[in-house]
Amino acid sequence: MLLTADIGNTNITLGLFDGKHYVNEFRLASDRDLSGEEYEILLKSLFKDYVIDGCVIASVVEELNLKFKRAVDNVFGFKSVFVDSDINLGIKILTDNPREVGADRLANAVAAARNYDGAVIVIDFGTATSFDVINSKHEFLGGVIAPGINTQVKCLKSSTSKLPKIDISISPKAIGHNTTDAILSGVIRGTACMVDGLVEQCEQELGEKATVVATGGYCGLIANYLKRPFDDVNPVLTLEGLRLIYGLNVKNSEFEKIKLYK
Repeated sequence: MLLTADIGNTNITLGLFDGKHYVNEFRLASDRDLSGEEYEILLKSLFKDYVIDGCVIASVVEELNLKFKRAVDNVFGFKSVFVDSDINLGIKILTDNPREVGADRLANAVAAARNYDGAVIVIDFGTATSFDVINSKHEFLGGVIAPGINTQVKCLKSSTSKLPKIDISISPKAIGHNTTDAILSGVIRGTACMVDGLVEQCEQELGEKATVVATGGYCGLIANYLKRPFDDVNPVLTLEGLRLIYGLNVKNSEFEKIKLYK
């Protein structure tokens, strides 16, 4: 089986693929204080019932890059693939500096180019809310990065003296009649308005309509407040992109024949 690892600022998402089929998912906290040996113990415990033949890693947490890769390689006895702009992605990266693009965004772009026709806007609701824009030639142009929903709530709590910490939930009305509902309106409905507005502006710059694909934990919540619904919701899009990247970079892989746009 192939292990895909998406190391984000909050969580490490571990997805298992048997060929092209998504099998299971595990989550760990992105704990920068854990040692490599402790990560090895966690990996041995999680995957004791599986045979892992390969691993591909995307990380946006520099402090965990070498530590986690070494843990994977030590536990499973092979060299894992680490995603950056220098490896074969099968698509063109047209940003000013491809090396500064997060590995998760690269994986989203690869999956979007493989799975959808025409231009695509991937909106990933994580610690940050990011837009990854791919044109109809399947070239990654760049996108948008904004504070994520939890990040907004934590920022309001830490930066003010009177606003409370709240749990993320449905926003009952645009006009909040108490502090909690007012924050929910600003964060949840505000994010939805941002999505509607930025999708429209991105399409204007693209000069064409795009397929809008959502991924990440809060996309279902935000969907309730959009004027334009998502065209597709794919909670494992990033992991699918990692699977495709692995196939493009590992000889004798069962995914070696996958052709992306060039």
